[in-house]
Amino acid sequence: MFQALAVVLSGAKDLLSRGAQQAGPSLRSGRQLELEFNTAPPRNADELLSRLKTLGLKQIKHLKLTHNRNVMVSYKGSHLRVHDGFLAAQEPVLQAIVTFVEGRTRAQRKAAQAILVTHPIVVTPREFKRERNHPDDDVLSSKLMEWHQKYNARHFDNALKPVHVRVSRRMKSRLGHYSPLTPNGEPPEIAISRRHLRRHGWQEALDTLLHEMVHQWQDETGHEIDHGRAFRAKARRVGITPFARRVVTASSRSSASSGDGRTS
Repeated sequence: MFQALAVVLSGAKDLLSRGAQQAGPSLRSGRQLELEFNTAPPRNADELLSRLKTLGLKQIKHLKLTHNRNVMVSYKGSHLRVHDGFLAAQEPVLQAIVTFVEGRTRAQRKAAQAILVTHPIVVTPREFKRERNHPDDDVLSSKLMEWHQKYNARHFDNALKPVHVRVSRRMKSRLGHYSPLTPNGEPPEIAISRRHLRRHGWQEALDTLLHEMVHQWQDETGHEIDHGRAFRAKARRVGITPFARRVVTASSRSSASSGDGRTS
């Protein structure tokens, strides 16, 4: 099917080329621009739907781009969902989308599906936005940063870099968390659960802060950020238990978080 399509397109191109040569420079220039526009990769859902319709898509009225890697292409009624990685796909792959929807036989649709699932998808990392401090928590945040300075001098010989210490209102199942530099350039930070502060008191929140500072020490000295041997040894040296003592709620744990009576 795709070979036949290539032959048709090649013949059409030759015909247009001969017609443009006979019509003169102005018409040739206009048709050249039209061809360039038609072969440019679609940039959004509307342009992709338009391109698919030129390839024979009929029953679809609406197209939505997705990021779901488990389902590359799916449709129901007049609605089509396509992974945005297909925006840069070559025409045979786009033709396979059309055949997947419009194919008359099961064999045609299955052959098209085989092409679609082998199309390489390049995943663009999404920008991760951290929670921001609530204005009502700025005073608490400032006090925690003051204690970060004190603990840095007392337990780490001022070797740790200054970091922002945030009070988190989202954090429900963890006591605290250390986040290293993110791929999109957000600096390292420590977050302390506001619920932890209110339920367990200031002193235990400071213990959690010191716990997260050990994770910061791991990050800045090239250690794996975990709760392994290096973490446990350093935690004992600074005078805290290697494991969190409080139970907040049962939940999955981050590798650099204080959580449910243990950290994992």
